[in-house]
Amino acid sequence: MKGALIVNLGSPNSTSTKDVKNYLGEFLMDERVIDMSYIPRFLLVKGIILNTRPKKSAAAYKKIWWDEGSPLIVLSERLYKKVQENSDIPVELAMRYGNPSIENGIKKLADKGVTEILLIPLYPQFAMATTETIVVLANEIIKKQFPHIKITNVPAFYNREDYVEVLSESIQKELEILKPEHLLFSYHGVPERHIKKSDITKSHCKIDGSCCNTPSAAHDFCYRHQCYETTKLVAEKLNLKEGFYSTSFQSRLGRDPWLQPYTDKTIDGFPANGIKNLAVVTPAFVSDCLETLEEIGMEAKHSFIENGGTKFNTIPCLNDSDNWTKTVSKWINDWSETNNN
Repeated sequence: MKGALIVNLGSPNSTSTKDVKNYLGEFLMDERVIDMSYIPRFLLVKGIILNTRPKKSAAAYKKIWWDEGSPLIVLSERLYKKVQENSDIPVELAMRYGNPSIENGIKKLADKGVTEILLIPLYPQFAMATTETIVVLANEIIKKQFPHIKITNVPAFYNREDYVEVLSESIQKELEILKPEHLLFSYHGVPERHIKKSDITKSHCKIDGSCCNTPSAAHDFCYRHQCYETTKLVAEKLNLKEGFYSTSFQSRLGRDPWLQPYTDKTIDGFPANGIKNLAVVTPAFVSDCLETLEEIGMEAKHSFIENGGTKFNTIPCLNDSDNWTKTVSKWINDWSETNNN
């Protein structure tokens, strides 16, 4: 029997400093998020970050928290329920960090008699700290607790025609209403070293402005290439004019070099360059969350207006939109039917 497990990032159980601290501890102690050896990572996370950041993060979560709970969790649950209704096989929802856990999701499927699982990380682009960590943990759990279950992973879907179609349609709908002077594609940032660590050729990725445009097997696991390719495919689909759109990277942490250009600096500089009406879309996320609702929708907006901008709008993530729900359901049903033949 077959089943599917869709997995998103996760969220604290509440906006209390304690719950946020627990969540950040699990998240930041992941060796694929902060890629240091255990002892330096432990000292950094437990000794410094968790003594300073939880209170500030809790305040940020309070600004975007819904009556039903964390927006990311609520939206993921809505998507999951719709996908289950449109799927031919059992479906469960899990989070990489926090609840519901991946272990719990696999157990629920196993209890239903599932022996083959389609694992769907809800990340369009591959990254160590997103897709890879989900796949690694799920496979570890399967190996230790459910060795009779076979697991198949859905790879990064940034260039799948149906995904690009759904994303483009959602953006076009907003552009027709907002009529911005510029559209910024803002992706979550990662340290530059993550790009080089993910390079399976060990030589292609130079982050020099040309490697992402030169065909290579490295692109299958290159977050930077996949982000720029997402922008390119959407721009082509919507016939966006050169200069009307650009790409940047948000949410950097620490002093190490992260992918550039940085979203905050890019947005702050727009008004001085004559762009006063800005729209921002965040295609690294399929569900609105702290990074889209607070970091972009509140903090970036405030900064843009302070620097002379007049209109700032964020384009919602795909969330539980009907077209996105149908797309995910189709991936599941197609896989189920193919493997039944």
